[in-house]
Amino acid sequence: MKILLTTLNSKFIHTNLAIRYIKESIKDLIDVDLREYTINNQLDYILKDIYLKDYDAVFFSTYIWNVYDIVKICENLKKVKPNLIIGLGGPEVSYDSEESMEKYQFVDYILRDEGEMVMRDLVKHFRGEMSIEDVDGITYRQDGKIIRNKTRELLKDLDLIPSPYENLDVKEYENRIVYYETSRGCPFNCQYCLSSAIKGLRYFSIDRVKRDLKNLIDARVSQIKFIDRTFNANKNFAKEIMEFLMENDNGYTTYHFEVTAHLLDDDMLEFLKDCKEGLFQFEIGVQTTNQEALDAVGRRDDFEKLSYVVKTIESYQNIHQHLDLIAGLPYEGYDSFEKSFNDVFGLQIEQLQLGFLKMIKGTGMRARAEEFEYEYKDYAPYEVLSNKFISYDEILKLKDIEDILERYYNSNNFSLSVKYIIENYYSESAFKFFEEFATYFDEMGYFHLAQGKNQLYSILLDFYKEKIGENYDLFMEILKYDYVSLGKISSVPNIFAKVEVDNLKPRVHEFLHDRENLEKYLPKHVDTPTKYILKYVHFEPFKYDILKLKEDIHADIKEQESIILFVYDDIKVFEKSRTYKVELKELTKEKK
Repeated sequence: MKILLTTLNSKFIHTNLAIRYIKESIKDLIDVDLREYTINNQLDYILKDIYLKDYDAVFFSTYIWNVYDIVKICENLKKVKPNLIIGLGGPEVSYDSEESMEKYQFVDYILRDEGEMVMRDLVKHFRGEMSIEDVDGITYRQDGKIIRNKTRELLKDLDLIPSPYENLDVKEYENRIVYYETSRGCPFNCQYCLSSAIKGLRYFSIDRVKRDLKNLIDARVSQIKFIDRTFNANKNFAKEIMEFLMENDNGYTTYHFEVTAHLLDDDMLEFLKDCKEGLFQFEIGVQTTNQEALDAVGRRDDFEKLSYVVKTIESYQNIHQHLDLIAGLPYEGYDSFEKSFNDVFGLQIEQLQLGFLKMIKGTGMRARAEEFEYEYKDYAPYEVLSNKFISYDEILKLKDIEDILERYYNSNNFSLSVKYIIENYYSESAFKFFEEFATYFDEMGYFHLAQGKNQLYSILLDFYKEKIGENYDLFMEILKYDYVSLGKISSVPNIFAKVEVDNLKPRVHEFLHDRENLEKYLPKHVDTPTKYILKYVHFEPFKYDILKLKEDIHADIKEQESIILFVYDDIKVFEKSRTYKVELKELTKEKK
């Protein structure tokens, strides 16, 4: 029997953990193919690719982002090959498997529960070793009826699931993102999350985890994203893994964790102080600071403790922090969301993700939709449209704000500019800046058009001129600083005022020929020829001493010509370049 395990990932660089687990779990019974496509592939290409390989059975891993493409592929596969066995698994079909089977008449099996063991028994059934009635955790068709077998008990020992990371094919994993779990379940009961439907928290053994991680580190994967719902639920377990990753750092692989901030105690914070810059990334779910909303969704949190933890980690400047908010929660109207936004934005973290409540099948929130008068999309991803506390008009405004937040804040391409605007003109509500900028963006029709890098800078400059106006020349220079700091350029675009400096080019060469200057600013290039150093540096004249604003965003900056040296050879997590104010006298030093 020829079987394919497959899925549609959101990006080529991603890898799917579920189908790898299943392949390992049945490899002693049958040899199966594993193929991964993406949602960006043409459906006709996927259909052709699967059909021509003449499989007897195809099983797809489904999620809210790929289910509709998958069912289109399955429907057409059944048309061109009626005897093909088609199975689906994953959270998008397993919760209401009988309804899914009714909806998708071309599907033969749906795997529920923990798919590794379900698939193992199903293969035994295909081999004639088990009756289909004895395969727990499966829904199937028999004599025109849909049969739902009994629920399979959760595995008590997760190590019984064979690891997919033994004897790795390095070419398969190098430079890719790997999703990895050290545990299953969650200690919390957040009613908007499907994890709340599964009771208990189970862990793989620490030895198993370390062995897997070392294999992935040796394969030089780009990033390992831990999909544990609360990675630090067990402090000692989490600390031991992090310590192992720090000790086995390969200088390339980075690690992303979903952590609960209020569980990070002072001991853990002290431990994290010594982490290498950029090695770890933390995603922290805040969701809201409205206590009534938190209570309604069964979420336990302590914003005061969270703030202390986030600010402490921020002071280390070594771990990228990404905090989440959810719009559309019960008791959270537009004004309340503005407060939650400002509370979180005030922590000055690297990224703030504004998400929207998804009424996922099987969650407590979906069950209580009528109570809170929810209107939501009845197709994946089941996003909220309105409820008794927030209107669709207000949701649409937040959608626009989310767009502006992504372009102008989370991109980190306008760091000093946005900070200057908010600190000096929107200090009472950062939300109001994004709201007003989003309104301006909409009125000018920019949401309907694609913008390149230069145009995004031009739009912000125009917004500033029209809505603020004060210290316009200074702001133009601040924006120019952000532009130049992003990467090597030949010259700044004409949207910025040009500051002329006599004989700048030869004076730059003179500066770079001076060993004392190289030792001070470019120690990595002391013995490098000037023509090669120029690949990694840029000298830009400014009308103001912009670097003073980096030290104090409220500084009273007077017009004073300065030259800034931008160095791009050692990009950091929090800065895309290193910058130094270079005195003119250093550039005009006489040759010895």
